[in-house]
Amino acid sequence: MDENEQSREAEVAPALIAVHPSQDSVAVSVGSDLRVFNLLRCHSESLSDDSGGNMHRDSIRAIRYGAEGKLFVSAGDDKLVKIWNTDSWRCIHTILSEKRVSAVAISKDGCFVCFADKFGAVYATDLDNVHEKRDIPDKKAVLILSHYCSIITSLEFSPDGRFIISADRDFKIRVTLFPKNPLNGAHEIQSFCLGHTEFVSCLAFVCNQDCPQGFLVSGGGDSTVRLWDYVSGSLLDTCLVGAQAGAALSNGGEEDFVPAITDICATPDGSLIAVAVQSLPGVMLLTCDLSMTSLALFKVVPIVGSETFIPTSLGTATSADVLWLVMGVSGLNGSSESTEGSLVRVRVLSGFKKSLEEETSLLEDKDVPGGEEMLRKLQGDLCVKTEAFLTAAEAVKAAMRNLFIKKQYSADTREFRKRGRNDRKGKK
Repeated sequence: MDENEQSREAEVAPALIAVHPSQDSVAVSVGSDLRVFNLLRCHSESLSDDSGGNMHRDSIRAIRYGAEGKLFVSAGDDKLVKIWNTDSWRCIHTILSEKRVSAVAISKDGCFVCFADKFGAVYATDLDNVHEKRDIPDKKAVLILSHYCSIITSLEFSPDGRFIISADRDFKIRVTLFPKNPLNGAHEIQSFCLGHTEFVSCLAFVCNQDCPQGFLVSGGGDSTVRLWDYVSGSLLDTCLVGAQAGAALSNGGEEDFVPAITDICATPDGSLIAVAVQSLPGVMLLTCDLSMTSLALFKVVPIVGSETFIPTSLGTATSADVLWLVMGVSGLNGSSESTEGSLVRVRVLSGFKKSLEEETSLLEDKDVPGGEEMLRKLQGDLCVKTEAFLTAAEAVKAAMRNLFIKKQYSADTREFRKRGRNDRKGKK
């Protein structure tokens, strides 16, 4: 992957959403802009940086709350990993990555932040008393594991914190034992979950009181959602999401286009899974029977209105019954939006954690948590034509495909590219 290709991939970045575990706040990122709204006090948070570093200068590719909601992490194409205290929304520590960051995770006990880059490396840094100090020591990130030169697309800790799970664009899901002292490296591989036929785009866990260890759920570019026993690496069930939703499309009449799964989000009891699918204006809901270890299509919740809403990211809280959705993109050519060609739209689905017999419905803007004030702060000035939403959806689809689908080159082109590699320059 050369620098020109990386630059093209960085031009368009999807908007992301993350929700505090207790739904105290909600965060949205688009491009280099991070926006946080306090749902308890109904005001937007002012972010400040005590770490001596800069705010994000390039597209944010990953945002995450810690399990207790005390910490928040953001990272992206500027190679900065920023750790925020959610009480004050001050950045208390900034880590400089060697490569662009593609995924982040916070350990269940809040003691470690892990992040992955586009070259397949996973790093960890310890947070020993980091949130209690104003003068933060110069903590270095330590390489703990690696996928061989493959973009890591998702990073998650298991519900019990014993394992760290990493997925990549080469169809692999790796389950690694997370040691007591990960700064010495995480060398023990528990299993590989193999079965996807295209890149793995997202991971989530489903668990309940009867099954606290839970199971792993993954979505990918093959338009499937898969259920795994991640300890053994066994594939338990596969749901052909694209086919069941009737979402298989034709790409210009030249080849079949199978829509990728862009994000998945599960209820705390693991009974319901929300799935965002490319080109699907709405969200798909799957049921998950943990006792039978099976997945099934429940229904598709369409989102209709004046704009075409195709979610780029999903989020929920452990203590609420709503699903948060965002559609957005940065670096959109020809956009008249104020934030350097960015577009953001937030919607909220009610009934996400209620029984399957109860109605799941899309809330009107005036009825969402935080109301229209929250929407104004997270979306900015939204005066966008319908065509802009369609353009944004196509831009995100193309960017995701260009980033994760491995490019095929002829033998002559491969030799030419090898000669131009930086590590080959100056050699005879």
